[in-house]
Amino acid sequence: MRRLFLTSILLCIIFSNAIGKKNAPPNRPKLVVGVVIDQMRWDYLYRYSSSYGSRGFKRLMRDGFNCQNTMINYLPSFTAPGHTCVYTGSVPAIHGIAANDWFDNFSGKPDRKVYCTEDNSVELVSEGSTLKKPMSPKNLLVSTITDELRLATNFKSRVFGVALKDRGSILPAGHLANGAYWLDQSTGNFCSSTYYKKPSPDWLKTFNGRHVADSLIALDWTLLDPSKKIYTQSLADNNKYEGSLKGETAPVFPHSIKTLKGSELYETFERYPAGNTLTLQIAKACRDGERLGEGDATDFLCVSLSSTDYAGHQFSPNSLEVEDMYIKLDKELGDFLDYLDEVEGKGNYLFFLTADHGAAHNPQFLIDSGMNAGFMPNTIKNDLNAALNAKFGISPVSQFFNYQVYLNDSIISGAHAEREKIKDAVKDWFSKKAEISFIADMEHPERNSIPEPIKTMIVNGYSRTRSGCIQVIPAPGWYEGYATTGTTHGTWNPYDTHIPLLWYGWNAPKGETHRQVNMTDISATLAAMLHIQMPNGCVGVPITEITE
Repeated sequence: MRRLFLTSILLCIIFSNAIGKKNAPPNRPKLVVGVVIDQMRWDYLYRYSSSYGSRGFKRLMRDGFNCQNTMINYLPSFTAPGHTCVYTGSVPAIHGIAANDWFDNFSGKPDRKVYCTEDNSVELVSEGSTLKKPMSPKNLLVSTITDELRLATNFKSRVFGVALKDRGSILPAGHLANGAYWLDQSTGNFCSSTYYKKPSPDWLKTFNGRHVADSLIALDWTLLDPSKKIYTQSLADNNKYEGSLKGETAPVFPHSIKTLKGSELYETFERYPAGNTLTLQIAKACRDGERLGEGDATDFLCVSLSSTDYAGHQFSPNSLEVEDMYIKLDKELGDFLDYLDEVEGKGNYLFFLTADHGAAHNPQFLIDSGMNAGFMPNTIKNDLNAALNAKFGISPVSQFFNYQVYLNDSIISGAHAEREKIKDAVKDWFSKKAEISFIADMEHPERNSIPEPIKTMIVNGYSRTRSGCIQVIPAPGWYEGYATTGTTHGTWNPYDTHIPLLWYGWNAPKGETHRQVNMTDISATLAAMLHIQMPNGCVGVPITEITE
């Protein structure tokens, strides 16, 4: 009898353990941290590496996995579609974030510009703000990997996004985020909107009460090495390819903007390396305040570093300012990884780092160096309309924007003109410009004689309701610029579309691959690692070197 009793107990234990193992949740990390560095070219991993320490970029490359040949596979290569692609695994043709701004083809208002995260159905939550810019992910048409994590865990996982730019925090965090926070340029505080259930938690009020931005502004922007010996990859200070900050007469160190007030002050501060410092500080405050990674389900923190983009636009890739920015960012990343090791435990969190796009060299710098390059004129819309008016008696081009031609169909139909003939005339006009490589009919891609991968990038980037009907591809080294100093991005060329992608931490192997992977593969890889569904517009595939 006693033997039968002991056998029964043993069987119960075995059965209980079997049930426990069967019902055990999937193996997942405590926390996922995604860092998107705005306007980081892939080659910056190596361009400034002689001045990097061992704890930042080099740690990620040494102890993590480096996807050396990661490409953007759509056009245009801008901030909003880049952040969206990283977190949706989708392209503008599907996810709808066609650019940072666009014109709605069906609004009946051809001059009405739409901002990617605008939402007049919500309100801005920012004490003392003079801005009237309510934001949300409303214009995003698909789910994000962060949405899918929330759904997969029955909303037990928590998701937050932080950035200086609203689009850098809102779009990655997705529709179901617990919160997204961005810098209010009128106050220097981080703000949110009523789209989120708790737009102003206590930890955020405490953080804003410290006036961190003001403290960083008071320090001015000085070089990490005043002797300038470590700066081997930049031109001399105050060269003709960089622009001056507001309040300054020349783009020289040290930079001081303390005389500026209000929005001018904080907008200009965003160009400082200290903007990255501020962003990583609020990332830590969010993690601590929300106790991310301490619950039963995997949490997700989306971090976008925007100052690199602002500085690149202002000063250009060959500037002392951009080199100093990345050397300082390397140290900041090292501190942030040390912090995550301490609060989460080394190996308990999954960390990935990428970029939303790259950047071109300043065209005048290339010209002066003996290369083919140039600036597309800012009079294209007017010049094109003048040519069309001479032929058809109407000016049907409503916009030339994002390298795309938007037509005003009301004007065309009112004049009883043939739309296809007007499109042919537009293409013919551009074909006579030496600085234009290709002209694509977005509505009839089968008619385009354009080589790969450019042809597919055009198709992937065309959002029927939000893109222009004709895409213009400038020659390499050329871009549509709003200034002759600094730089910009948006084209198909590798300097704009070859981005870094580093994986580190939980279940990330050591190594690298030179096989081409696409930006769309990031979310697919995360889905495979976390054992959750891919976002509902995802066209990427898992990077098997990481998942197997």
